[in-house]
Amino acid sequence: MKEQVEIRTLKEGRYVIIDDEPCVIKAIAHSKPGKHGSAKARIDAIGIFDNQKRSIVSPVTAKVYAPIVERKTGQVLLVGTTTVQLMDLKDYSTVDVPITADVKEKLVEGKEVAYLASMGKTKMDIR
Repeated sequence: MKEQVEIRTLKEGRYVIIDDEPCVIKAIAHSKPGKHGSAKARIDAIGIFDNQKRSIVSPVTAKVYAPIVERKTGQVLLVGTTTVQLMDLKDYSTVDVPITADVKEKLVEGKEVAYLASMGKTKMDIR
């Protein structure tokens, strides 16, 4: 799910959709309005799920989409080689979340862990 927001309302640490990928904003730079145009904003962001750096430049009055990122908790049911199966603690649905080797060592069956869900994708939120 996503909502439409104006670029001037965005701040560092918030989320924005760039190239159909939810991203977290790392830096925003505003320029002054010129003689023949409006003020521009440059947004540098990093993808939540793919860690790619993306940026956009557009007028501050332009509208962009911001994803609705949900931070959820789930109980570890099964730890596989590349995925982990979690049961959401709110609605008891099961979710398969991709993991890496270093995260796999930290997971124990039966424990509760946090994960992110946005736009049909999921990611472990182990810090």
